[in-house]
Amino acid sequence: MALPSEFESKIKRRLEQIESAGLTRQLSEPSGVDLSSNDYLLLSKHPLVKARMAAAILDHGAGSTASRLLRVRQKPFEEVETRFARFKQSERSLYFGSGYAANLAVLSTFLEKGDLVFSDQLNHASLIDGIRLSKADKRIFPHCDVKALREMLGSAEGTGERFIVSESLFGMDGDKAPLRKYVDLCAETGAVLIVDEAHAVGLYGERGTGLIEQAGLDNAKIISINPAGKALGVGGAFVAGPAWAIEYLVQRARTFIFSTAPPPAMADALTASLDVIENEPERRLAVGQKSALFRQLLIENGFEVEQSDSPVIPVVIGDNEVTLAAAAELQALGYDIRAIRPPTVPEGTARLRISVNCGLTEEVIRSFVKSLTNVISTIESKSCSVASL
Repeated sequence: MALPSEFESKIKRRLEQIESAGLTRQLSEPSGVDLSSNDYLLLSKHPLVKARMAAAILDHGAGSTASRLLRVRQKPFEEVETRFARFKQSERSLYFGSGYAANLAVLSTFLEKGDLVFSDQLNHASLIDGIRLSKADKRIFPHCDVKALREMLGSAEGTGERFIVSESLFGMDGDKAPLRKYVDLCAETGAVLIVDEAHAVGLYGERGTGLIEQAGLDNAKIISINPAGKALGVGGAFVAGPAWAIEYLVQRARTFIFSTAPPPAMADALTASLDVIENEPERRLAVGQKSALFRQLLIENGFEVEQSDSPVIPVVIGDNEVTLAAAAELQALGYDIRAIRPPTVPEGTARLRISVNCGLTEEVIRSFVKSLTNVISTIESKSCSVASL
């Protein structure tokens, strides 16, 4: 039986609308200098991580074959969860198949109808979707605006729990949330802080555990989501926090209970990643240094970026088509950089997202900034010429 023609026609119209808006996305193979992945520490290619994963596949098999609550090798997961909790200095952690699944679990499990959640304007889609699933009453506060958040908390009514939800390092803008001030607000109002450390875990703090550590906060008193497919180089995500919170997720989180577990070999690979992070701090130091150089050169060439050690550097262009054209020309020159467009970022803020990793050389950074400057100048000149006709 064929799908209804009306349905097909509707979907094709939607696809045409996406294309006409310059928002069509392509699945393309990576090639050239990596300026787009989140493999900040290059751990996905580290010999120890690869060797541990390969050995674990031979030992445990290629897949888990079931939910963690059914017939699954528990020891690798239990060992890495214990290790990660110790690394994060939390009472306990729980491993999920992806950061998206972990965020959905935390927000749809702890937040309930009648609760009130305050969510940063630029939070990741997985946080937004988790809040939607929770049925809690949602308030969006301006990006990293502590004053506005304080006013919203003060004027809010209701008897339910209150939550503040934020990324620690924002994945599209590369800026940092004022976590210490959020903790102070929680102390004043009784709110619960939930932090997504996706782009921070592995990079920040004396031990590399994230921005919660760097802010001097107590990880044991904060519920954090720590995706392991970025700086940690493997995949999945750890939720870390008090033991009672993690136990509640085991009992109630639908994305944990009803999902096939990740391959046990990933747990062994992540143990290796944590070994590297602890034993090779020069990797995360290099990321900060190379990011600072990148930003300095961009500023010198007229680009509006902030001075920071963040590995995420947004070069905001605005127009979707111009951003796509710039990305295509840079890719042709041997740089793997991608155009980021709405709805991933707000309307009118299409950008090239530079992602800095510890393996980039000064020569490559300088060469890319020169190429970027020339590409943008050429595109702008062509646009001016067309406009004058």
